[in-house]
Formats: sequence, structure tokens, C-alpha cells
Amino acid sequence: MTARVALITGATGHLGQGVVKRLSRDYSQLAIHYYRNESLARSLKEQIESEERQAAVFQADLTQESGAEKLIKEVIAEFGQLDILVNMPGAIRNKPWDELTQSDWEDIIRSNLESSYFCLKHALPGMRARKWGRIINIGFHLVEHLGSFPGVTPYAVAKTGLLILTRTAAVAEIANNITVNMVSPGLIEGGDLPVGLKLRPGQIGKVEDVAEAVAFLASDRAGAMTGANLIVAGTWKM
Repeated sequence: MTARVALITGATGHLGQGVVKRLSRDYSQLAIHYYRNESLARSLKEQIESEERQAAVFQADLTQESGAEKLIKEVIAEFGQLDILVNMPGAIRNKPWDELTQSDWEDIIRSNLESSYFCLKHALPGMRARKWGRIINIGFHLVEHLGSFPGVTPYAVAKTGLLILTRTAAVAEIANNITVNMVSPGLIEGGDLPVGLKLRPGQIGKVEDVAEAVAFLASDRAGAMTGANLIVAGTWKM
């Protein structure tokens, strides 16, 4: 058990819950962020504490920089520091590209890209001061495929931007012993799957697969990995 503090944003989401539970096996102090689902966040807290770990729940709207700044300050006030940041939030909307509204674009870009940037920005000063940090952003399995995404255009744009942000921060922070990486899931059990989709063996993964990749990048075992994009998608779209 390592005495490091891990913050998981968007912890009440489908993947977020799995990441919280997996990281609780490695770290004794977990910060659980939620936006609307307080009851689920508190349930996660109770589960973590039943395993004799320390956990705390934090509410914030991360689409606003003020919300991200407030969250990071509250986590540090509670635990004394922040060592690991996992940026999980990110809405997706299936809608024809030529029917998108300004609100569609703003909601997707803010929740997938800007929220992660704001949290990263405000987490860095403390990590720099201690010369250690791990930041893991969540992408999607085709984030490096610069092709056509007519049904999820804003999502693909946001996640591509997040990969660029990941690698920009990775290069900037390597001298501070801070790594910045991405985990990119494909189709995951229990998530939203296309209606009528016929899947072959190996095309769908488990939440635990994604959580394990996050846990690896958060650990000392991945100290030499930065700017990486780990695709957790089996053979989906291969």
C-alpha cells in the first residue's frame, strides 16, 4: 500500500467506478469527484473505507476553470497533497455532424477537453514542488486515427485535442518527474453499445481492463512512460 493521494474525476461514471476500486488496492487515500450523483459517490466512499482506506467525496463542475481550481484546492486541503490525477469525465453524443448546435459543441469540448486541462493545470504546481506526479487522461480507441467521425464529430475532435494536450504536458513536465499519459478504451461491457451491433470474440473489453491500464500508468512501474496512449480495445475496429 502506497501513501499517495489519487484523485479520480468523473468517478461515478461507468469506467470511473472501476478505476476508483482498482486504485484503492494500491493507494491509501482516494479523492472521489462527482458532478451530480452524490449518492453513488458516497456509496463508493463507503466501499473504500470498508477496506480500511481513506476516502473523501468532492463535488465540482469541471467545465469551468473555477470549479477545477476549487476541486484541486479542496483535495489538497483534505489530504495535504495530490500525487495522481485521473481525468475521467467526458460526455459523448451521437448526432449527425451537420445537425450539431453550438450547445452540442460546447458541452462536448468542455467536458472532454477543457475539464481535463483545467484539472491538470491546477494539479501541476504541487506535483512540481514534490518532483513527482502521475496524470492519466481518458481518450478513445481511435484517437490517433485522423479520419471521418460523422456521428461523434465533437467527441473525436475533443479527444484528439486531449491527446495533443497529453503529449505537450508530457514533454514539458518530464524534468519534474511528472508523467502524463492517456488510456483509450474501445467498446466496454456495460457501456453504451451501438444498437443491433454483432460482436465477434475479442471485440469488447471489461471495465477492469481499463482500470488496470490506469493503475499501471499511475505506478512507479511506468516511470519511464510518458506521452503514451494505451489502447484498450481488443480487436475492435482492427
